[in-house]
Parts: sequence; C-alpha cells; structure tokens
Amino acid sequence: MKNMRMPTAYTILFCLLILTAAATWVIPAGRYERSGEEEAPVAGTYHAVEQSPQGAGDVVLASFQGFYDAVDVALFILMVGGFLGVVMRTGAIDAGVGNVTRLLGGKEILLIPVLMVMFSLGGTSFGMWEETMAFYPLLIPVFIAAGYDALVGISVVLLGSGAGVLASTVNPFATGIASGFAGVSLGDGMMIRLVMLVVFDALAIWYVMAYAGRIRAHPEKSLAAGLGGKGSGSKGGDVPVLDRRRKWVLAVFAGVFAVMIYAVIPFDEIGAPIPTLSWWFPELSGLFLVGGILVGIVYGLGEQDIVDSFVDGAADLVGVGLIIGISRGITVLMDGGRITDTVLYWGERALEGSGSVGFILLVYLIYLPLSVLIPSSSGLATLSIPIVAPLGQFAGVGGELIVTAFQSASGLVNMITPTAAVVMGGLALGGVPYDRWIRFVWKLILVFFLLSIAFLAVSAVF
Repeated sequence: MKNMRMPTAYTILFCLLILTAAATWVIPAGRYERSGEEEAPVAGTYHAVEQSPQGAGDVVLASFQGFYDAVDVALFILMVGGFLGVVMRTGAIDAGVGNVTRLLGGKEILLIPVLMVMFSLGGTSFGMWEETMAFYPLLIPVFIAAGYDALVGISVVLLGSGAGVLASTVNPFATGIASGFAGVSLGDGMMIRLVMLVVFDALAIWYVMAYAGRIRAHPEKSLAAGLGGKGSGSKGGDVPVLDRRRKWVLAVFAGVFAVMIYAVIPFDEIGAPIPTLSWWFPELSGLFLVGGILVGIVYGLGEQDIVDSFVDGAADLVGVGLIIGISRGITVLMDGGRITDTVLYWGERALEGSGSVGFILLVYLIYLPLSVLIPSSSGLATLSIPIVAPLGQFAGVGGELIVTAFQSASGLVNMITPTAAVVMGGLALGGVPYDRWIRFVWKLILVFFLLSIAFLAVSAVF
C-alpha cells in the first residue's frame, strides 16, 4: 500500500471518459424541444429518441473532439507559456520577487489576502475563471520562493476566483445568462450574493493563510512534500539584480495582464459607462504573443533568444493544453450519446411537488452532479434554467433564488471536480496530484456546502 500512487490527471480523465461512455449504454437517450437563438430546452417537451451508445472508438475520438472544441483555450495557454518563457529568460521575475521579499521583511503572507480579494472580485464581476490560467505559472514560483509551497499559489488563484464565481453578483456568463432564462434582472438577489461573497471570500483567505503559516513554520507538514521539488521548496542560487532593464520588463509584464483584465470585463453588460473590448481567447492569445516579443525587445534579447525562449515556454505547458482537451471530451460523449437531456429530465421530475425550502435545496443538490457533468456555467445555465425556473413558480420560489442555487452549486463543484479544466490545469502547472488537492481543500468545501444550504434555506423562507 505504501507504494501506491494517485494516478495522473490524464489517467483520471480517461477513466471518466470510459465511465461516461458506459453510461450511454444504460441511460435512456432523450431530447427536449429547443427554442430561441440560444436553443434553450422547453420544459415539458422531453421525449425519447433513438439510443446512441458510445463505444471504444468514440472514447478515443472524444478527446480529440474535446481538444478541437477547446483549441482556443489550449492555444491561449501555449501563448501564456511562451510569454512567461521570455519573461523568465530575462530574470525579471526572480529579481522582482527578491525585491518584494526584502521589502516585506518576512510579511510575504500579506500577499495572500490582497491577491485573493482581487481574484474574487474578478470572479464575481465577470466570471474570471479560465482566464486565471495565466496566473498559475506566475504566482506558484512566487509563493515557493517566499517559503511556502505550490498549494498556496494554486489556492490563492483557484479559491480566490472560485469564491467570487460561487457568489457571482454581476457575472454575465453565469448570473447574467441564468437570470435571462429565469426571467429576472441581473440585480435581483444581489444582496444575498454580496453577503455570500464576503463570507466565502473571508473563509477562503483565512483557510489559505492558516495553512501557509503552518507550513512555513513546519515545512514537513506541507501536503506538497515529496513531489521532487516541483511543488515545494525554495529557489536556490543568487537572486538577479532588479536593474533598469528588468524594471521595464516588469512594467511590460504588468501592462499585459492589466490589458487582459480590462479587455475581458463586459462593462456594457454590467451598465458601466466604459468602452467594452469584448476580447476573448483569440485576442488574448495575440496579446501574450505580442507581449512576449515586446519583453524580448525591451530587455535587448536577440531574435533567436526570443524565439527559443518563447517556444521553450510554450512547450512547458503542452501537457496542460492536452488536459483541457481531454476534460472537454466528457461533454462530447454525453452529447453524442444523447443523455445530457435525460439527466436534465430526471432533475425536472425530482423537483416536482416540493415546498419552497425543499424545492430550493433539491435544486442545489441536483445542480451538484450536473455541474460535474457540465462544468461550463454558461452551458449549464442554457440547458437547465429554462426547465427549472418555471417549476419554481409552483413552489413559490423566485427565479433569482434559483439562479443563486445554480451558481452556488456550479461554483462549488468547479473548485474540485476533475472535469474542470482550470482545476486539473492549475494542479498540473504546480505539479500537485489531484489527491493532494482534495486532501487540502475538502474541509473548506464542506463548510462552503453547508453555508450555501443555510443561505438558500433562509432566503426561501424570507
């Protein structure tokens, strides 16, 4: 038993692909009628269709189809890797971290609340989730250099943005789409979500800071220990000097991330009088490509050095891109086997005839497994809210509370599910096995789960 090891992310995802394919042989195939440009399913129109079981060949091809569907995200990851490869070649990050460490004078732990609040604000406002992939390879080395481990760096990004997404306030990709299908405004239910945001973000910050303080005092207690130096430890060697050229590199570096954050916020959707760029992964990929070239020019690297550093950096993240593609293959198999709508129909049947508190808690509980199968919050909202929202009227539950239950369940699951590309990709970037992440985060997830139920139950009564 001592020599047993947790399978890699690839093996876990392939096992899930096989299980999903097997389910298409057992679960009846079915379909809802669709309406509107979004092709939203119409409640009460579910009907059986011809079974389409997925075989061994479909399992193999699902990963490729998933990669085709996620090629924009995967290419974005490669461009981020290339950009960081050039930046790391200049030594500017190491010099900057060394300078910050000296300035903080042993108080590097203050980085945790500051960064987690920033990520949670991004998550609650514009659904900052896939975009966070750019920050893992940046922040993980920073926290390792500060004497912590990779889990701290991963948690700052994943739990910070995750708490924000769970308690989305004006997130157009979860709250906005779901509210539209539920027939309520984006502002309905805002107060309860704001309270949830403050509570969940504070708990997440406390949880990460407590762990960080413990392992800094006792490194042997790190859950990332024994990972061959990839997930824990500190950088050795001399710290580069933060000279004028490296300062310019850091300025370009910060500018690229600032442009990325501004470019993806849908100001028009949230009513802010600010021009909206509406950039997404193709434009962001171009941003990091140009950013890598600018960094090389500013530092004075030659053409060959820029190209080699960019290619090497992209190569480091190829595995992450593959994981993203494989995780998308699960949805491909469910759609190909025509069982996605059947799962939704079972949820519809389960919700019939319950009271307001019972109804909203059932909605929340049903959305937990649905979020594992369909990790895309916008996709899950489009598929399910048109079915669930009308049922809420009979139970005396408003559409805004159904939206809150949906996004709370989706946000919670997406912090731990192996079907979420961000979870598996972030862990891969930190060299942390999936079982270590579960061992680290399960207590916090349990508290989030219980608090979500309490918030929903109280809201259903009042």
